[in-house]
This record gives sequence, structure tokens and C-alpha cells, in this order.
Amino acid sequence: MKIGLVCPYNINKHGGVLEVILALKNGLESRGHVVRIITPKPRGADQIHIDGVIFVGVSTDFRSPSHTTTQVSSNGDEEIIQKMLEEEKFDVLHFHEPWVPLLSRQILQLSNSVNIGTFHAKVPESIMSRSMIKAVNPYLKSVMKYLDVLTAVSSSGAEYASNLTEMPITIIPNGIDLDKYKHQVQPEKSKDDDKTILYVGRLERRKGVKYLLKAFALLQGSNPNTKLLIAGDGPDREKLEMLADDLKIKNIEFLGFISEEHKIELLTDADIFCSPAVFGESFGIVLLEALATGTVTVAGNNSGYIDVMQGTGAISIVDPHSTEEFARRLDLLLNDNNLRKLWKQWASEYVLQFNYPTVIDTYEELYKKALINHDHKR
Repeated sequence: MKIGLVCPYNINKHGGVLEVILALKNGLESRGHVVRIITPKPRGADQIHIDGVIFVGVSTDFRSPSHTTTQVSSNGDEEIIQKMLEEEKFDVLHFHEPWVPLLSRQILQLSNSVNIGTFHAKVPESIMSRSMIKAVNPYLKSVMKYLDVLTAVSSSGAEYASNLTEMPITIIPNGIDLDKYKHQVQPEKSKDDDKTILYVGRLERRKGVKYLLKAFALLQGSNPNTKLLIAGDGPDREKLEMLADDLKIKNIEFLGFISEEHKIELLTDADIFCSPAVFGESFGIVLLEALATGTVTVAGNNSGYIDVMQGTGAISIVDPHSTEEFARRLDLLLNDNNLRKLWKQWASEYVLQFNYPTVIDTYEELYKKALINHDHKR
């Protein structure tokens, strides 16, 4: 098959959606398929060439309902899009976040291929987001009518799409490359040993890091040998550093942006990985990364994380706003070695379903069935 993966975001900006698209491209190509990524040209990058990437239109800043500013696509030239589709002759076009203006709709209305849409984001419940949704619903419905198949990475990601269409929505989770991670086999520690709690991610409001700081401030009295590492950067970094001072947190280090290799090292060495996001998470890839290393996890009770942490993993879910309960859960999962052993056994088996070859199997089968149905309709 010849497959086009449509990414509305700036390909130079790292993010979960782009990570999934790149993994899909590599996995499908290894199976003999021809794959191209279609994406807007990064603003200001007049001379840019990346093998396997087709640039259409230009990226522009967009502030999403989840309070994250990213770069999405502005208008592409219709004649250029038409020429690209005629030259490439895609069997399948797979649109990631098809609701994001404007490139996906421009391609969809000219496409004769099988059109598949995948919803990644979970829109948070707020007055602003509800107002925005109401305003853009007509646009979204105009996009939906061109799609042959709909998927979402989780039930929370499917929730919004289901309000716009009666089409069935297939849930296909995000994945990770398990070969990149080494499941830790470190001996368990006593309460007096040095331990580490790790956060990795953007430092912005929806990630809930301030609630982690408040919980850690309570925890440090009974766990003086435990250190908190904050890896990542973002608009709230200075506020969080000031909050840490105000809370008199002693054992804390802000690491700033870290490499992928350093992230895996930190995850492998940490005693607890904590991601206290309060909203805007459709699926937590970083949770899967922690599971893959066998690092016991504490996660915020947003719907996307609840979708991931099933079964024994539900013990990891906590309300970040409840500071005392948050601190108690950190203490429990940091120091109860029997519970930690049970959690790690669960994680080592549970994470296998998210290995990229398994996820790509599902997408490949979906493409084939959609292509057969599409041919029958002609």
C-alpha cells in the first residue's frame, strides 16, 4: 500500500502525535509499504527537505483548549494539493487530529483515497473549551463527512468525536518501542535508603506539577532521603521554582530539557515516576514508558490516564488536588515493597499490548479492510 500520514503540527516540534506518526511510518515501511508524511512547512524554514516528508502550507501558532501553544497548519494552495494527490496516488490517507484547521480539510475534500481519521486529544471541561467547541462544531462536522473510518487512541479521545458523528469509532492505543527500555531489576530499598521521585514533561498548568510539589512538601518530613527530580521545561518553570522555595522543599532539582536517552536513564533509575496531569490528556505515552522500565507510577486522575492504568494499575491513580491523599499514595508506593513487587509484575505483562509491532498490526489490518470496502463502493 501507499500511505500518507497527515500531521497538522510543525514536524520540528516534538510531541506525542508526531512520535506516533514517525513510529507508524517506520513500522509500516519495514513491512514493505510506501509511506509519506504530509505536514505544513515550519514557519521561516524556506529551504527544508526531509526524506519521506511532503510539505504543504505553512505552520502557524495555535493555542489549544488544553492551554498548550503549538504550531498548526495554515492554508495550503489547492492546486498544489491537487497536484500532490495526483502524483502520489495514495491508497490510504491517515489524518491525525483531523479537527485541527486547515490542512486536513483541504486535503480531504480533494481526496479519492481511503480517508482515516484518528483523534488523539482530550478536550478539557471548561467554559472556554466548551465555547470554542460550539464555535468550531460546524467546521468539524464538515470534516467528518469526508472520513471513511474513525479511530481514537482511548475512550476519552473518542468521547468528543462521538458527539459529531454516528460512525463507529475503533480504539487503537498509542504504542511504544519496548526494545528501547530495560525493565529494571534493582533490589527493593528500605525506608532509610536514598530514593528518587521523577517527573518528566512540560512545565505548564495542565500537567499539575504544582500539586506534586505540595504533596512532596508533606512527604519529605517522613522521607528525608527522598529526592524530587523535575525534568522538562515550559512557561511555568519560574513559578514552580518559586513555589518549591516557598514550600521549603530541600531535596529537589529542576533539570530542564533532557534528551531521550537521559529520560530513559532517569526512568530506569527512579523509584517512583509521577505524572499528576489534571486535564487535557487523551493517552499517556510517558506512563507506558514508565511501565516499560518497571518504574512504579503515580498518575493524575484525568480520563486519559485512567484509560491506561487498568487493573492493578488503578492503584497508581490519585486526585492531585487532594494534597494529603497524594502524599500518602506516594509514601505507600515508595515504601511498601510487597505492593511494589505486585505492581511491577502487573506492569511487565500489561505493557506488552502496547508494543509498536502489535499496534501497527492493528492499523495495517484496518487499512486493508478499509481499502477493500472502499473498492466495493466504487
